[in-house]
Amino acid sequence: MSDNYGQVRIALRNCGVIDPEKIGDYIAQGGYDALAKAIFEMTPAEIIDTVKKSGLRGRGGAGFPTGLKWELSGKSEGDEKYVMCNADEGDPGAFMDRSILEGDPHSVLEAMVICGRAIGARQGIIYIRAEYPLAVKRLQKAIGEAEELGLLGDDILGSGFDFGIRLYLGAGAFVCGEETSLMNSVQGGRGEPRIKPPFPAQAGLWKKPTNINNVETYANVCRIILNGWEWFRQFGTEKSPGTKVFALAGKVNNVGLVEVPMGMPLRHIIEVIGGGIQNGRKLKAVQTGGPSGGCIPEEHMDTPVDYESLVALGSIMGSGGMIVLDEDDCMVNIAQFYLKFTAEESCGKCTPCRIGNRRLLEILEKITTGGGAEKDMIDLDELGNIVRDCSLCGLGQSSPNPVLSTLKYFRDEYLVHVNDKRCPSKRCTALLRYFIMPEKCIGCTVCARNCPVSCISGERKKTHVIDQARCIKCNTCYEKCPVNAITKE
Repeated sequence: MSDNYGQVRIALRNCGVIDPEKIGDYIAQGGYDALAKAIFEMTPAEIIDTVKKSGLRGRGGAGFPTGLKWELSGKSEGDEKYVMCNADEGDPGAFMDRSILEGDPHSVLEAMVICGRAIGARQGIIYIRAEYPLAVKRLQKAIGEAEELGLLGDDILGSGFDFGIRLYLGAGAFVCGEETSLMNSVQGGRGEPRIKPPFPAQAGLWKKPTNINNVETYANVCRIILNGWEWFRQFGTEKSPGTKVFALAGKVNNVGLVEVPMGMPLRHIIEVIGGGIQNGRKLKAVQTGGPSGGCIPEEHMDTPVDYESLVALGSIMGSGGMIVLDEDDCMVNIAQFYLKFTAEESCGKCTPCRIGNRRLLEILEKITTGGGAEKDMIDLDELGNIVRDCSLCGLGQSSPNPVLSTLKYFRDEYLVHVNDKRCPSKRCTALLRYFIMPEKCIGCTVCARNCPVSCISGERKKTHVIDQARCIKCNTCYEKCPVNAITKE
């Protein structure tokens, strides 16, 4: 399961190895052996104890101990209980859960049945966004195959234990990745978070005790049941055992999914597994945790990847997004990009998130268009902390992370934007100015003929000039000039 680059495949163990549409392939790899062991060789308490001792934490972002969540659900009184799988993966550029469902759907189904056995539930629901048609198709086929073989449905493996699974297609709201918003959606309501407590383990779906984990969390369970909790703990760290799947993207040579032991340094992931930065550019930062994550500067690249270490730096693990940024990226622009996403995706239920993020976005837009002042940086910090401390759900509480982390680590960039009205990385279009260099201009008129607002003047074979008052910064002249006579500052 390990390769020369330090990757260890547990959650992704079967992806690319088996045909996900053939249950026989999954069984040939030891599939459903864990279920048989859980039903015939273990009591519900022993199942929960094994998961607790393994130290498996929720891979959806919060990192809550999985075994403890199962224990709380099992102890809750209720004539009916539910096992839910959160497959609403909404982070831009994230495709960890989707890849597991497309490449190894039975690993999730089997784990959900084991969870049902452990907590005393008979019904499972997978909440998956409709934008994942291949994952939906393969899950439906996998459910049908498992039912035919008596691995799902009534009297599983002749044990008398009944457990069924059905799919619920979500409409793509980012907030439905939050567990209580997801449950409201399943019940036909708006995707809005609930006030906690009570927690889902006490009163979840239809106010019944409900255990909810995400796809990657369930994908680890069967290996833990089969191999034992000690085996799982040999990977990762004391507080963060096991592995984590990341969607490595951005300015790195090798993009795609990686699965590494918890505690591996960020630098190893980027430089060794990722193959370093594209085009020999310099690493500037890594954004972890999706839109609600923070930006970690190059000076902290030797930080181990685990829950506590990332939080200490002002970021989060999240579901596993990891965007690599190089010296050409503007950190103010990056913060604005992510905040725009979270502001648009806010469900609007609580004022700090609904209004606070809009005000944060307005301040960032003011800074990136040349109207900023140093007081705006103070306002960003104060308001960001208010949104973080006062929002109702985890998504709102983490939404200011891109702003607060870039303010902390890249303050100089903010100062250049507000004081010099300049973007050092040349990413903030409104702050750019285009100039024609006299020593290079040959007067070919290509720039003038292609300018959409006719703001370039000059005679043929003589130096041309750009009217700054009329220039719309469209970049056309820069792209069309045949002799690279145009510069932007």
